[in-house]
Order: sequence, then C-alpha cells, then structure tokens
Amino acid sequence: MSEQAETAPTTQEEQKTEAPTEEKDVKENGTGEAEPVAEQEKEAPKEMRAVVLNGFGGLKSVKILKKPEPALNEGEVLIRVKACGLNFQDLMVRQGAIDSPPKCPFILGFECAGEIEQVAEGVEGFAVGDQVVALPEFRAWAELVAVPAKYVFKLPKDISHLDAAAITMNYAVAYILLFEVAGLSKGKSILVHSVGGGVGQAVVQLAKTVPDVTIFGICSKGKHEALKSANSPIDHLLERGSDYVSEIRKVSPDGIDIVLDCLCGEECNKGYSLLKPMGKYILYGSSNVVTGETKSFFSAARSWWQVDKISPLKLFDENRTISGFNLRRLLFQQGGHEFVHKAVQEVFALFQQKKIKPLVDSTWALEDVAEAMQKMHDRKNVGKLILDPSLEPKPKPATPAKGKNKEDKKKQSSEEKKDSEEKKEEEKKEEKKEEQLTNGDSAGDSDSKGKENSS
Repeated sequence: MSEQAETAPTTQEEQKTEAPTEEKDVKENGTGEAEPVAEQEKEAPKEMRAVVLNGFGGLKSVKILKKPEPALNEGEVLIRVKACGLNFQDLMVRQGAIDSPPKCPFILGFECAGEIEQVAEGVEGFAVGDQVVALPEFRAWAELVAVPAKYVFKLPKDISHLDAAAITMNYAVAYILLFEVAGLSKGKSILVHSVGGGVGQAVVQLAKTVPDVTIFGICSKGKHEALKSANSPIDHLLERGSDYVSEIRKVSPDGIDIVLDCLCGEECNKGYSLLKPMGKYILYGSSNVVTGETKSFFSAARSWWQVDKISPLKLFDENRTISGFNLRRLLFQQGGHEFVHKAVQEVFALFQQKKIKPLVDSTWALEDVAEAMQKMHDRKNVGKLILDPSLEPKPKPATPAKGKNKEDKKKQSSEEKKDSEEKKEEEKKEEKKEEQLTNGDSAGDSDSKGKENSS
C-alpha cells in the first residue's frame, strides 16, 4: 500500500507534464498557433538592389546594397525600374554640395523609367502595367521605387524605357530654359556651356526646331570629334578653357541673345559681358563647384565671390535680363509639378514627331555606377549616361588574396635567397679552382728553375 501511495502522485505529475506537451505537439502539427508563425516567416520583407550613399564624399561612399522593398503610401505608385538617368546633380548630391540633402544613408537618383506594379489609394489616372517615367526626390536608383503620382509621367507607346530615362529630365530642363525662360524665337543666337553633356545636347536639338537659330557651343577639346561624328547641329564649337569671348566677338561683334550657364563662377561675368541689348543670361547649374572627388568649401566660396553683383539699375540701363532655373526646387519645394508636366508632354510630342533624338553616351549596370559617375566627373561623356538594373556588371580584375600574396612573396624571397647562396658557392668553387691552377703553375716554374740551376 505504501508503495502504491508513493507512486500515485508521480503518475499524476507525469500526466500534468505530458498534457502541455501534447498540446504543443498539436500546435506544431498546424492546428494551433503554428500557421500565423509560418505566415509571418513568409511575409518577411522582400529585398531589392539599390545604389546607396553611406556618407557624403568620394566614390567609396557609393555602395550597391540590399534594401527592403518600399511600402506604398497614399497617393503613390510602385514602379519596377527598367532604366535610370544619371545627371550632374547626382554628383553634387554625393558630395553634399546641394541645399538640404537627406541624412545618410539614403538611395540616390532623381530619374527612372519602368512599369507600375502597384497603385495606392488616392491615385487617379494610373493603373498596374502602365509604362511610366518618374522624377522622384531621391530613391530612383533601385529595382523598385515608390513615387508620388504627381511626379510620374505616362509614356507614349513609341518611347522605350531607355529613351524615357535619356530625355525626360534633360529635355524638360532644356525646353523650359529655351521656351519658358529665354523666350527663344527666330534668328536668335545662343551660347551653351557643356554642350557635349545631356542637357547641352537637348538644348541644341530643341533650339534647332526654331528657324535661323545660331548656336555657340563650348566643351572640352576631346569631345569635338565625337560631336561632329554624331552630326550635332552646333554652328560654332569652341574649346573649354579658351578665350571664347574673343572667338565669339570675331563671329558676332554685337554679342549674343541668350547665354545658358550651368557652370557659375567667373563664367557668369563672361556670359553677361557677351549679351546684346535685350539679351538674357540664365543660370541653371553650378558645376564649377565640383572640382575634386569630395566637396570643397574653397571651390564653392570662390565660385560665389567670382560673380559680380549686378544692380537692377544696371540691368535697366543696359536692357539686359538675368534669370535662374532650378528644376529640383520648382518640383519639390515650389509646387511646380503641373508646370513641369506640360513641358514633359511637349518634349514627348517632339520626340514622336522625330524632331529630337537623345544622344546616349553609354549604359551601365547598377554595380558600375561609380565608374559611370567618374566618367561624368571627368567630363568625358558625350550625351546621356544610363543605368540599367538588368545589366550584368563588368568583370572585375582578379586580385590575389592578401595571405596568398604574402606567401608568394615569402616563397619568392626564399627562392631568391637560395639562388644567391648557390651562386656564392659556385663562385667560391671557381675561386678555389683558379687558386689550385695558379699554385700548380708556380710549382712547375720552381721545379724548372731548380733544374736550370743544377745544370
């Protein structure tokens, strides 16, 4: 009896402990809470490739990383990116040389084209499957991007994603500069800086849609042959860094009607001095600030101080106009998206009429973005640079591992040491042979002398 009494509680405890185990087994078999856990695992955020800026500075701060796919907010569309546009503004962002940049890290890029995959609430005029191009404030250089619908433009059927990324921003800027700000009309003359770049070529093509327009284009000497080969309709091609003011005066003594300046600094004063009465100087960039790989406060200060401060009274007396245009501020800070939409639609219409055709310099994989940026930084591109997420990156040159490299060096030094030791031994052997021969000769001489003396 005592043994049964002792074993009874044990059996009850075992039953108590086994019950939760059975419940646990049931849950794991899928009848309890296991399904929500499995769903959570399936619903883990998907990832995408993106060009991320980890810190303002040089090219080393630009990385290709895996980032969570973006979630849609009200009024946005989700775009599967097929092509991205690279612009000089992106170089300035990398250096932190623009106003109010976001905190690092963030995804770079202001221009992309692709296909809509999702549409959020509050969006009208767009549907899944639409082919579009977008001008978001950053985040464009990724496989997916969520963009407010007001910065998205539906593509006509005959415009490819690559063409869209090549023309939208550059030609919209050029269109607004020429026809909205400068008021280009028949018979006018234009000076265009950086004429070999994407915006420069857009300006040239759009300007030539107006009769009897004369274009003076300035770019580095290395681009001249490429522009001539591409049949770029520039009337007078001048060399960057030359005394272009004197060269222009020889052709047009009275000066020029419109100066488009994307450089700033001392070029402002030169451009203003070339204006005819009723002429217009328009500043739309400050690329002279970008001199080295990283931001230079000295370059920025110098560009600012080199610009003469012109009084409105001087403009009044000389019948000249000074204007400025900043697409980024107009779109994202001044509510000008409807104004930009009209310009983009005009550009698309001109493309469909085959009056303009973008000049594409080269297309790059996302992983090669640093090399593409360097090419633009060095002013070596002729036309637009495009990023294509579907492209395979260029093969990198194979570099031996550090450990292996050290072993090779050690092996090489040991072999060299062994060779030198063997060489020394051989030299010693040769010296010994020579000594033996010398001693033998001397012994023979002494014997002969002895014989002579005895005789």
